[in-house]
Amino acid sequence: MATDVSKVSILGEESIILGFHLTEYIASDVVNNIPASNYVLITDSNLAPLYLEKYTSCLQEACQQKAEKANEKPARIFTRILPPGETSKSRETKDAIEDWLLSNAVTRDTCFLAMGGGVIGDLVGFVAATFMRGVPFVQVPTTLLAMVDSSIGGKTAIDTPAGKNLIGAFWQPKRIFMDMIFLKTLPEREFSNGMAEVIKTAAIWSESDFVKLESGVEAVRQAVLNSDDASLKQGSSLATRTPEQTLLLDVILGSARVKAHIVTNDEREGGLRGLLNFGHSIGHGIEALVSPLLLHGECVSIGCVKEAELSRNLGHLNPVSVVRLARCLSSYGLPISLDEKKVKDRIGNLYCHVDDIMTVMKVDKKNQGDKKRIVLLAKIGQTLEPRASVVADSDIQKILAPEQLVFPATELPSGPKKTFELTTPGSKSISNRALLIAALGEGTTRVKNLLHSDDTQYMLAALTDLGAADFEWEDNGETLVVHGGAGRLQVPNAELYVGNAGTASRFLTSVLTMIPTSQPQGPPAAILTGNARMKQRPIAPLLTALRSNGSSIACVEKDGFLPIAVTPNGGFRGGRIELSASISSQYVSSILLCAPYAKTPVELVLTGGQVISQPYIDMTIAMMESFGAQVERLPENTYRIKQGIYRNPEMYLVESDASSATYPLALAAITGSTCTVTSIGSKSLQGDATFAINVLRPMGCKVEQTETSTTVSGPPPSTPSQENITRITGIANQRVKECNRIAAMVHELNKFGVTASELPDGIQIHGKAIRELSSPKQGVHCYDDHRIAMSFAVLASVVPNGTIIQEKKCVEKTWPTWWDDLERKMGVRLNGVDQGQLQTDAAAGFKKTRPGNNASAVLANNAKSIVIVGMRGVGKTTLGQHAADVLGFKFVDVDQYFEETLNTTVFDYINTWGWEQFRIKETEALKAILAKDSSYGREYIISCGGGIVETAESRQVLKEHIRSGGKVLHLVRDINQVISYLNRDKTRPMFGEDMTAVWRRRKSWYREVCSHEFVAHVDQLTETGWVAPNDWLAIKQDMTRFLQFLTGRQTNQVNNSPRRLGLPTTFVSLTMKDLRQSLDDLTEICEGADAVELRVDLLEQADKNGDQDHVEYIGDQLAILRRHVNIPVIFTVRSKSQAGAFPDNDESGMFNLLQWGIRWGCEYVDVETIWSPNSIESLVLSKGHSLLIASWHDLNRQTLWDGKAIQVKYDLADRFGDLIKLVGTAESLQDNMALETFRATKTEGKPLIAINMGAAGQLSRVVNDCFTPITHAALPCKAAPGQLSLADIYRARHLIGLLPAKRFWLIGTPIQHSMSPTLHNTGFKVLGLPHEYGLQECHMVEYAEDALFDDNFGGASVTIPHKVAIMKYLDQVTDNAQVIGAVNTVSVQYEHGKRKLVGDNTDFVGIMRRVQPLMLDASNPPEQGLVIGSGGTARAGLYALYKMGIKKIYLWNRTVSKAYELQKTFEPLFAIHVIEQLDSSIEPGVIVSTVPADSGIELPERLFGGIRGIICDMAYKPRRTKLLLQAERKGWSCVEGIEVLISQGIAQFEIWTGKHAPMQKMEQEVLKKYEL
Repeated sequence: MATDVSKVSILGEESIILGFHLTEYIASDVVNNIPASNYVLITDSNLAPLYLEKYTSCLQEACQQKAEKANEKPARIFTRILPPGETSKSRETKDAIEDWLLSNAVTRDTCFLAMGGGVIGDLVGFVAATFMRGVPFVQVPTTLLAMVDSSIGGKTAIDTPAGKNLIGAFWQPKRIFMDMIFLKTLPEREFSNGMAEVIKTAAIWSESDFVKLESGVEAVRQAVLNSDDASLKQGSSLATRTPEQTLLLDVILGSARVKAHIVTNDEREGGLRGLLNFGHSIGHGIEALVSPLLLHGECVSIGCVKEAELSRNLGHLNPVSVVRLARCLSSYGLPISLDEKKVKDRIGNLYCHVDDIMTVMKVDKKNQGDKKRIVLLAKIGQTLEPRASVVADSDIQKILAPEQLVFPATELPSGPKKTFELTTPGSKSISNRALLIAALGEGTTRVKNLLHSDDTQYMLAALTDLGAADFEWEDNGETLVVHGGAGRLQVPNAELYVGNAGTASRFLTSVLTMIPTSQPQGPPAAILTGNARMKQRPIAPLLTALRSNGSSIACVEKDGFLPIAVTPNGGFRGGRIELSASISSQYVSSILLCAPYAKTPVELVLTGGQVISQPYIDMTIAMMESFGAQVERLPENTYRIKQGIYRNPEMYLVESDASSATYPLALAAITGSTCTVTSIGSKSLQGDATFAINVLRPMGCKVEQTETSTTVSGPPPSTPSQENITRITGIANQRVKECNRIAAMVHELNKFGVTASELPDGIQIHGKAIRELSSPKQGVHCYDDHRIAMSFAVLASVVPNGTIIQEKKCVEKTWPTWWDDLERKMGVRLNGVDQGQLQTDAAAGFKKTRPGNNASAVLANNAKSIVIVGMRGVGKTTLGQHAADVLGFKFVDVDQYFEETLNTTVFDYINTWGWEQFRIKETEALKAILAKDSSYGREYIISCGGGIVETAESRQVLKEHIRSGGKVLHLVRDINQVISYLNRDKTRPMFGEDMTAVWRRRKSWYREVCSHEFVAHVDQLTETGWVAPNDWLAIKQDMTRFLQFLTGRQTNQVNNSPRRLGLPTTFVSLTMKDLRQSLDDLTEICEGADAVELRVDLLEQADKNGDQDHVEYIGDQLAILRRHVNIPVIFTVRSKSQAGAFPDNDESGMFNLLQWGIRWGCEYVDVETIWSPNSIESLVLSKGHSLLIASWHDLNRQTLWDGKAIQVKYDLADRFGDLIKLVGTAESLQDNMALETFRATKTEGKPLIAINMGAAGQLSRVVNDCFTPITHAALPCKAAPGQLSLADIYRARHLIGLLPAKRFWLIGTPIQHSMSPTLHNTGFKVLGLPHEYGLQECHMVEYAEDALFDDNFGGASVTIPHKVAIMKYLDQVTDNAQVIGAVNTVSVQYEHGKRKLVGDNTDFVGIMRRVQPLMLDASNPPEQGLVIGSGGTARAGLYALYKMGIKKIYLWNRTVSKAYELQKTFEPLFAIHVIEQLDSSIEPGVIVSTVPADSGIELPERLFGGIRGIICDMAYKPRRTKLLLQAERKGWSCVEGIEVLISQGIAQFEIWTGKHAPMQKMEQEVLKKYEL
């Protein structure tokens, strides 16, 4: 049978060939028309098993036949199989192919065949372009994306470490064969990926092709995904080709023709070819951040919609075209927004910040300098210009930003726009009714001015799935043609999803009861569902009425709410129906609309008192009657509807939305402008058309209304002379809209400083002068409700300084162009805003060589509430309240909420109703608290009862909270300690079962629902079984560090950036089996290290049969480590093949532990690159603020530093890690030299740890300057052969010239007996630093000039009398030193290579470091503090009290005038209260004395009364001064002057070295000498 093909001409030749089952055709055509001695077929390992044998066989047969005819030797056939994926598109792969060809004596007489996707085509094309200076090649694209995009045009390239496609050539293929049969084995997602390019091409070039795509969705999908078996060769000839296959070929042919035409006329991208980049400018910006989690076509799809929205915003494209494009892309399974569920499922919590996208877009080759060029649409099928257009950054940001900054129109130079006129979009209410009636009607109608919104799209899609009607678009999408089905309905094959569309959900509920029967092979019931909020919106009265009428309706999850399952049982019965209409008029309209099709005439009786929203019922009836239905109104809210069929008129015009019209009218009222809304007047069907007459006119506006228009002129601005209170009542139904609008308005208005409160059926608002309003810092939360967003946009038009409106996209429900119209028609200035976290920020300062390769999936919204779960007794309330204090959140207990809501205690409820009913109500409480529109959803710490995880529904709620960007924190304590506590606490009912069994049952559930876990480590309980206060304090300190990391406020990570200055960074590798055996040594072991590595694979439980499982044991070990050292933790599980102890065959176990490292908030997690990419990518997605160290350890010298293999390992680590760790094995010094050569090529990349193991590799550890692993003499063994101590490394660096010796000085007089030389020289010695600290005694600071400007000067301590005089030599003085007015520390810093001297003050730091640990809770310091004295040290004391957060600071000095002088000095920063007598009525919790020990001052006894405080005496001779002894007798905690001296000196040491000081040994040596 002959093969029928279609051909497309490109560059003058018909070289693009399309068809079905082309294998034999391709072989024959290539061999006979592209003669060669060698044919080289290259494919990948995914395709080879499916197609390679057949292609090879056909090529050999064709070559043999040709050879026999010509009586010559047949051509040779070579095949090569490459690994799939982008990594094959490299120099290394190209080199290998070329070397292979040359080794086989392949000459220029060669033709390449590239069978694969874009990677194979690009790579093989580039090989062909350069091999023997260019040989022919043939493209055989196997993916739809490659067919319509990369295979056409002659672009060939490979990737380099610097970026994709940076080295390549234009080299046109001799043939491009598009065999549609390849698409059958293509995964559905890959097919959709290619359809993005097909749709994009039609959108810029051919509306007729676009219409085919719009209307042919099912046919195209049928041809690819559901056609008959390929062995039948169906479609190879025209005779066997199905209509679906013909359409598929037609749309791909159309796309290929367009690209061929453009390439022919602009082969080298002079301008026209740039049109093909529609959707790519923004799409590439997104792709760089989310690849490979989203595919190229998926990113381009989102980019197309965004660039179409940009065209609309700039006034070039009508809104309908944007909707058509989005609908078409979506119908082929493509995403159109980053907020879609399927996108979130793929990219997790990865956040694409607008600034990150804009940064990537800067390097687009279409740009003109720094001006971005984007392809803009004029209409479907036509671009604005025959090239990309220049677009301002601000316009792009406005489209991309998730939030809108609304500036007050009243602050514009010209003031608010004086007059404006506009027409609002079609009414949502009328649009939905018109769609339904026309679909149920008989005949064809053309619906104009239909609202193009999410709600109407859901309705349209549902009616299509129900088979209710056929739909098509005319007039560039302005007109919807409805071919009514006269009541024909069927059970849809899939569930009907309506998002948060309340109108659609209520109407469709009744429609589903009209389905007469289900199909034998189809689903038995029709399922209607929506999003999480829709599932909370009640429909019980409607369901009750329909069930009473005989309909079979089951609620799938919760009675009275979606989702529902409707089983056909003969259709809508009819007769008398009673319906409660006091909640929503949509229930009434739902039954009314379906009533004409009932089996018997319907008599609808509305019960329940006052009918809600009567105007909407009237609207429904009026519309029904316009389509021929007859509705009779009877007394007592009764309606009788005759049987019949709707008769579709020729045309139906949807009235503009009167509800939407209220917003521009309100804008005119509030700004004093004049607004005219056309198409809404006195003849409107909608009740809201009277808004201007009934609401705005009584409020002082001038209102003029005709039959078809409404004009409002606002009154001039005025300031209220008295408080105005407005009460809006009768709106109880607003609680069950897209959100609880009453609660939402109260909550958000309060943020502006407006007093508002809820009424039983409304809201009360206390008016406030505009100038007194203040916009909320984080903006207005809109609860995904269009009306909330539009309301606050109006308010924002007068609020000073601008207001951020979050979730700006929610307006698309009813007014997709609201923001465009607000700015362009109403004259309100807008800016795009993105308050999410930048990926560049998330990388903690580390530079990325390629944006997005390590896209961090962080960035859960840190304002979202944190839920705490855990067993009763672990401290959820205590620590939850502490967490709220630390983060500035509020605290709520679910049990307390439960009791307040139900007006009973938990104890009484359980005793009355039992545990099962309690769990149900507890779940309802949790759902309410975490509901999308709940005020508890943001900036709350929510503490749950211990059993919250007992029900699957609650667990699902908690997991959904995590998916939406929140955090669930599991609090853990030793279970035996918890049980000991619970045995003493009788305030809460027990299960009546052993608590150990309860813990074992719940443990897996806690782990299932938590995103993070905090282990509250307690060394031991008191004799009475309680946690000691000091332990609670330590736990709170640990938790503060944990929370600061969790929320990204202080991640405690090390600056390892390549351009940092100072000593190399190191981490000490712990090798203990149990840290509890080495507690006394932990601090010493970690001295001087920048981080500590917890080698999890080396930890070993002594009692493996105890209550702790291994994960609990590791968590406890980590908590112990954090309790004793505060440097960052590197969480490492090293496998055996990588020089560790963890099994090599337990990948799931490995990644389970690594995930725990992230859950426990470890600053760094080491992940070995030997594991599968999917597992590593999952870890990357969940890493939060943890940084990943991607590691490779070469024990067998497989990846030598001067070979190609190590580059592959580097690239792999670069792909996944924030830091790269490569470890080799050295046998000679030369191996270290090779390593350094390799390191020199990576100076601009991510932080690199590159070392060699073994004794021969020790030099590499000395030279490495990023996170060198170190050991310590107190450790049981080294973690790896060749490890050195920190002192060893510093000494070696000094010997080879990498660490020059520096001189440090104490400058002042008298200083002969100073402890500073002992302090600092001890520190230098312990760490192995070659520096020396000496005395520079001088009465004039000028004598110290030589020391200060010596090349070897490292820094200085400055004491009296030079703390002020030294400043003239300094290039910079820190803010702290400026406030105190004195410098006690000089350091040398370098900026852009220039040396500068920096002055600081650590006196206040010394005071703080000694006083704060003695506080019960440093985050909640005493209210009052007292400083005695008024000299230079007193200034540091006052500043220390201020920095510690003490609110009321008192000052006393014998010479009162000096105290008042000091008070004035600090006046701009904080208040100081001078007391003239020490026996004043004050109660200081902290006292700092700065007067000499022999001053004779004795404090009045009353100062020590009432509270146990802290006293610090800065005099240190004698060590225990008279003042300290007096305070000690009163039970106060005492800080000695020598202790402060040591602490301030340690702070100096850390400034000079950039390292954690060996504090214990430094202090020991000073005190030893001090006592002497």
